[in-house]
Amino acid sequence: MSRLPRAPFALAVALLLAAPAHAQITGHPLELSGGAGGVSPDARARIQSGFASTAALGWRWLPGISLEAQATFGPSHADTLPNQKHNLTYAGLDARWNLRPAESRTVPFVLVGLGYGISHTGGHAPESLERGAGSVGLGLLQAVGGQRHYLRLQVRDEFFREREALTFSNHWYATAGLQVIFGGKAHDADLDGVRDWLDQCPATPIGATVDAKGCPKDSDGDGVLDGLDQCPGTPKGCTIDKKGCPSDADGDGVCDGLDTCPDTPKGATVDAHGCPADPDSDGVMDGIDKCPGTPKGCTVDATGCPKDSDGDGVCDGLDVCPNTPAGLRVDAHGCPIEVNEKETQLLDTGTIRLGNVLFDTGKATLRPEAFTVLDTIGMILQQYPTLRIEIGGHTDNRGTADKNQKLSEARADSVLGYLRGKFPTLNADQFSAKGYGLTRPIAPNTTELGRAKNRRVEFRVLNTDALRIERERRRFLKRDEGLPTPAPAPAPSPAPAAPDTTKH
Repeated sequence: MSRLPRAPFALAVALLLAAPAHAQITGHPLELSGGAGGVSPDARARIQSGFASTAALGWRWLPGISLEAQATFGPSHADTLPNQKHNLTYAGLDARWNLRPAESRTVPFVLVGLGYGISHTGGHAPESLERGAGSVGLGLLQAVGGQRHYLRLQVRDEFFREREALTFSNHWYATAGLQVIFGGKAHDADLDGVRDWLDQCPATPIGATVDAKGCPKDSDGDGVLDGLDQCPGTPKGCTIDKKGCPSDADGDGVCDGLDTCPDTPKGATVDAHGCPADPDSDGVMDGIDKCPGTPKGCTVDATGCPKDSDGDGVCDGLDVCPNTPAGLRVDAHGCPIEVNEKETQLLDTGTIRLGNVLFDTGKATLRPEAFTVLDTIGMILQQYPTLRIEIGGHTDNRGTADKNQKLSEARADSVLGYLRGKFPTLNADQFSAKGYGLTRPIAPNTTELGRAKNRRVEFRVLNTDALRIERERRRFLKRDEGLPTPAPAPAPSPAPAAPDTTKH
C-alpha cells in the first residue's frame, strides 16, 4: 500500500502550526472549489493508486460551519489483471467544521459527510457496485492572491464496503486545489472603510480618518487622530485634552505647553510666547493698563493710572513735594513755584513766629480770626513730613509765673489740636507742644507793644539736619538740578533760649 495514508498526520501538524490571520469575507457566501491529487485505495479492493480529482459547492451557514455538496472521482486500474479499468466515484453532502472562523485568512477544517459511492470495474460482473458511503477528512484553506481566493489542501477517507466484504474499506484521497468565494461582504473589523484584508492597522478607533492602508492620520501630531480631533491644526507642543483641543489655563490665547508665562492675568496683552508686555514699566500690563505711557517712576493704581495725592498735576513718585496745598502753582517737580513768606521764614531760620494768633484774654481759646493764619501754617507744614516741629507758647510778664506757664502750655496745646483736626494728614509724631510762660521774651515787657510781641506762638524745627536737606532741595529745584538724597538724622537737643536782654 502507498504511503499516502500518512498525509493526514503531516496535515494535522500543519494545522496546529498555522497562525491566525486577518478577517476576510463575512456573511453567508457560496464557496466553489476544485482540486486534483491522488487516491490510495484500500489494499482489499485490489486497485492501484492513481490520479484523483474533486469538486465542491458549499454554503457558509455559520463562521464555523459550512455545508458542501461534493464529488470525488478516482480513475485507476485493478492490480490483478493488466489494463483492467477500475474507477472510484463518490458524491455526497459534507459538513465542514472550520477550526477558525471561515472569514479568516488561514482556516484549518474537519470534514464529516454522507454520500453515495460507486466502484466500477471493467470486465467484472457486476461492473458497477453502488451503495451508501461515508467519509471524514482534514484540510486547510489558505488565502492567496486576494480575500476571495484560497488554496485548498485536503485529505479524505472514504468508507466503502467492497464486493463480498463484511467490513468497510478506507479509500484515501489527497488533493490540492483552489476555492473561490462568491457573495458575502468584505469584513472591516474596525469600521474604518478599509477591508481587513488590506487593513494594516486593524484596531483603528471608530471615527478616525485613515489612509489607503487603513492606518489613522494625525496631521497636527498632537496624539489625537484626525476624525476624532475636534481641533485640527493644533500647534506642535501644545498641551491638549482628549478631544485634541489645546488648553489655555490663563486664557491669554497662547496654549499651555508653549506659554512660557502660564500665569498671565486675564486681559493682559501677550506676545507669541504668552508673556505680557509693559512698555511704560509701571508694573501694570498692557491690556489691563488703562493709562499706557505713564512716565517712569510714577506710582500707579491697579489700572496703571498714576496717583496724584495732592492734586497738583505731578504724579506721586515723581512729586518731590507730595503734600502741596490745593490751588498752588507748582513746577515740574510738584513744588510750589511761589514760596509763602512763612515758608521762607521756616527754611531760612528754622522758626515761624506768629504774634497775631489771638486768644481770648487770659484763656487758651482761639479766636476765629486766628484760623486763617493757622491754616496757612498747616498747609506749609504738611509739605515737610521729615521735619520735627515744636509748637511753643509764650506770654508776657503780667500775672504770676505759674499762671503764665500753665497758660502758655494750654495755648500751645490748643494750636496743635487745631492743626491736627484741620489737617489729618499731618503725622502726630512729627509735632510736640511746649509752654515757656514768660521765660523767653523777645521784647521789653515795659511797653504795651513789647508785651504784645512777647505774647506769641512759635513753630521751631528741632531736627536741623533735615531742615538743611529741605533747604538744599529747594535750592536745587530752583536751578533745575539733581535732587539731593535725604538722609534721616538724629534730632538735636532743643537749643537753649537766647538771653533775655530786656531791662526790667
